[in-house]
Amino acid sequence: MSEPLLPHLFRQEYSKMTAVLCRHFGLQHIEIAEDIVSDTFLKAAETWPLNGIPENPPAWLYTVAKNRAKDVLKRQHLFEERIRPAIGRATADSEAEPDFEPQAIADSQLAMIFAVCNPVNAPEAQICLALQILCGFSLEEIANAFLVPRETIKKRLQRGRAALRADDFHIGPLDEHTIKARRPTVINTLYLLFNEGYHSRSNDGLIRKELCSEAIRLALLLTQNAHTDSPEANALLALCCFQASRLEARHTAEGEVVLFEDQDRQQWDQELIHKGNFFLVNACSGNTLSRYHLEAGIAYWHTTPEGTNKWRYILDLYNHLLLLAYTPAAALNRTFALAQVQGRPAALAEALKLGLEQLADYHALLGYLYTGADTELARQHYGQAIALTSTSAGRLTLQKAIDNL
Repeated sequence: MSEPLLPHLFRQEYSKMTAVLCRHFGLQHIEIAEDIVSDTFLKAAETWPLNGIPENPPAWLYTVAKNRAKDVLKRQHLFEERIRPAIGRATADSEAEPDFEPQAIADSQLAMIFAVCNPVNAPEAQICLALQILCGFSLEEIANAFLVPRETIKKRLQRGRAALRADDFHIGPLDEHTIKARRPTVINTLYLLFNEGYHSRSNDGLIRKELCSEAIRLALLLTQNAHTDSPEANALLALCCFQASRLEARHTAEGEVVLFEDQDRQQWDQELIHKGNFFLVNACSGNTLSRYHLEAGIAYWHTTPEGTNKWRYILDLYNHLLLLAYTPAAALNRTFALAQVQGRPAALAEALKLGLEQLADYHALLGYLYTGADTELARQHYGQAIALTSTSAGRLTLQKAIDNL
């Protein structure tokens, strides 16, 4: 019985326990905190099958972690007192204990988000660090999510951790200057983390969904604190909720991609859509307009029924988005929206100006736009899209489009 429970608790509690212990030991000693947490879960794995699952499993874990931290602090105190006199300050107060009260956990987790999203690291390194430190993902899981060798992720994490230790960020209540300086990086990292799941190159459906759920969990932490509850954070959370609501409908049980127009609306998560509406309203409470607001608005209109002029609204939002934050993906999506509003010939003329021949999605869009007008060109572009697509599910979907021509 403890086998399925422990992985769940690990996902739920690992980052909380690590954050509190980093607050106590200092971020430069993050490995000490992680070792204590790992030892705690190891003891649970050894003890619970023999003695049974405790009445309050999280409380049991916190108690064991606190006791192990006390042992480390005692050894640290002996080192500071007897071995290292007058060569620097102690790394932690050996008389104090880690505080696992709810408010301390919340403050520590929030500070860890801002610590991990350090602008000295490249965005891909920030995402890897977030997955490992904030979400408890293993090295193998991160490598699978990025579809890169384990050794590549290991080196990326090592470099990123070295930068975090050198920064010596304080894990505790955040000050206004830190929030203002790092908030754009934090929100962008969570945005990229969600996209890694939503547009995952991995065929592992479990990892894909967990990446999305972890991004939502971390974004929710931002909105639950008065100091970090911003219009951008609410817009990001709204976007994530709207997009995540369609996760189950985007793939068949066999892993095949289901295009938006073919999705079963009965599979859309209405609760997440309602939450998205709530956070989108919160995001529009001021005068702020960010890319997250525009993308959340686009995602909102995707959840509405046909016959509401939805594609005109979506096209208008994409026009604004391209002016504010151009990306090739947004340009391609805007062209698809244009096809829904003005027809495929008008969209084709726009698409040919984009010049994104190196992207599979560009050729897939051209294949779609040529369908019904020039079957041979449609087939050629779908074939080029297949050659540029890395996942078997994506290639299968494109091949079906060719078969339907």
